[in-house]
Amino acid sequence: MNVRLFAWRGLAVAACLAALPAAHATNGYFPHGFGLKAKGMGGASQALTHDAFAGVNNPAQAAWVGNRFEVGAEIFNPKRSATLATPMGSMTVESDKNAFLIPEMGYNVGLSNRLGVGITVYGNGGMNTEYPAVFPGDTNFFCSSATVCGQGKLGVDLMQLIVAPTVAYKLTDRHSVGVSPLLVYQSFKAYGLQAFGLPNQGRDSSTGMGVRLGYLGQLSDSVSVGASFSPKIDMSRFKKYGGLFAENGDFDIPENFSFGVAFKLTPAVQLALDYQRINYSGVRAIGNASMANFANGFGAANGPGFGWQDVKVAKIGVQWQVNPAWTLRAGYNIGSNPVRSEDVYLNILAPGVVRSHLTVGATYAWSAKEELTVATWHARRHNVEGTMPAPTRIGMSQNGFGVQYSRKF
Repeated sequence: MNVRLFAWRGLAVAACLAALPAAHATNGYFPHGFGLKAKGMGGASQALTHDAFAGVNNPAQAAWVGNRFEVGAEIFNPKRSATLATPMGSMTVESDKNAFLIPEMGYNVGLSNRLGVGITVYGNGGMNTEYPAVFPGDTNFFCSSATVCGQGKLGVDLMQLIVAPTVAYKLTDRHSVGVSPLLVYQSFKAYGLQAFGLPNQGRDSSTGMGVRLGYLGQLSDSVSVGASFSPKIDMSRFKKYGGLFAENGDFDIPENFSFGVAFKLTPAVQLALDYQRINYSGVRAIGNASMANFANGFGAANGPGFGWQDVKVAKIGVQWQVNPAWTLRAGYNIGSNPVRSEDVYLNILAPGVVRSHLTVGATYAWSAKEELTVATWHARRHNVEGTMPAPTRIGMSQNGFGVQYSRKF
C-alpha cells in the first residue's frame, strides 16, 4: 500500500467537502444512510459488505471489502416551511435554500487475508435554513408580538465534516471487529435572531475527536449480523455562539448506535434490516426544552435548546442481482419525530421532522473492476404544530438523487 497516496487522497477529498455546504435533516439531522448503495436500501448497511464506507457504517466491514474506492455526490432537495400567527395575521414562509450538493468518499485496502484498513470522508449532517425578511421595516419571521422581531433574513447553517480512518481485523473466517477514530470539524452561522437578544455573529468553527466501534459476523452462508456504536463526541465550543447554545456554546455530536441482520433469500436476492438510535437528548444544546427553559437564558447549562427527543429508526432494504452487470435496490426508512409540540417555535430554524423515506437504486458494473451506482429517495411531508408563544406549524419534505463511481484495484 502506498501510504502517502492513501493519506493525500483522503485529505484532498476532505478539503473539497469542507468547502461545500451541508444540509441533512432526515433521521433528525443525520442522513438516512451513507453511500449510494445503502441509501438505495433505506439506509440499511450494518450487516453488508458491498462498499468502502466502513468508517461511517460499520468499521468491521473494512476487513472484507478488499481493495476499492468510491466517490459520489448527491443533490439533496429539502423543502421547509413555517406558518406563524403574527400581529399581521397568519403567514407562511418557505426556506429559500432548498438544493445542496453533498459529496462523500470511501477508500479501502486489504493488507492481508485478515487485516483491512480504509478511510471514509463524509458529511454527518447539518441544518441549513434561510427565511426571507417578510415584514415592513426588514423584520423577519420571529415576530411573535408587535414589538419583538428579528431583523433581516432568518436562518442557520450547521455543517459537520468527519474523516474516519479505519482498521478492521478478522477474528475468525466468519467474524471481524473494527475501529474508526473520528476526526470532526463543524461550522455554524446564525442570523436574524435579534428577537432573542442575539446579534449576527458570522461563522464560527469547532473541532473534536470521537470513535466508532464495529462488529460483523457471518452466522451461516445465508445470514450475517452487524453492529456499530459511537459514543457522544465532545466538541470544542462555538465561542461566538456562547450566548445561543446551552453550556456556553457547546454543540456535541450525539451518541448513536445501530445493529442489523442480512438474509440471502436466494443466490441473487438479499434482504437487510437495521435498527438505529440517535440520542439527541444527551446533548443539551439539542435536547434541552426550548420554551420551558426560556427564562434561564440562552447559553446557560439549563438554557433553551431545540427540545429534540431521541430518534429511533427502522431500515429495511432489498437488493436483487439481476445479472453480473445489473443490481437493483429498494428500501424503506421509518423514524420517530424528534420535535415535540411545545418546542415547535424555535424549531422554525431546524424543522427536522420528516419520518419516512422511500428509496430505490441500481448499480451497473461494466467490468469486473468498475461500476456506477445511482439512488433516489423521497421523504413525504410531515408537519408538527405548537402553540407557544404563538400558534406555529413547521413542516418538511425531501427528495434526493445521487451518483457514485466505484473501482476495485
